[in-house]
Amino acid sequence: MHPCLRCGACCAYFRVAFHWSEADASLGGVVPPELAETLDPHRFVMRGTQASRPRCVALHGTVGETAHCGIYEQRPSVCREVEPAWESGRPSLQCDKARVAHGMSPLTLADWQAVPQHA
Repeated sequence: MHPCLRCGACCAYFRVAFHWSEADASLGGVVPPELAETLDPHRFVMRGTQASRPRCVALHGTVGETAHCGIYEQRPSVCREVEPAWESGRPSLQCDKARVAHGMSPLTLADWQAVPQHA
């Protein structure tokens, strides 16, 4: 199983801000606009990610156990840019920081050995 499918730490740690056009279907945006709110004149933010204890409204499940993005194919570009640590053979400070904040160890190369495409 992909490590992100039991993690969800980044979705419950970072504010998810993105250009408003990503939620405007007439401009090719795919983010469901009902899941976002205005941050400033140029950006929207995913609901729940501005809270003192952030948790994206699109996150389903329990962080660290079974968590996944409910709009994975429609997620904002900023979410697409977060790279899980070591998935591509490189560390990811964002991934590590979110995991540690939720009491999980950072990912290692060994975490990817059981994933079919990385075995």
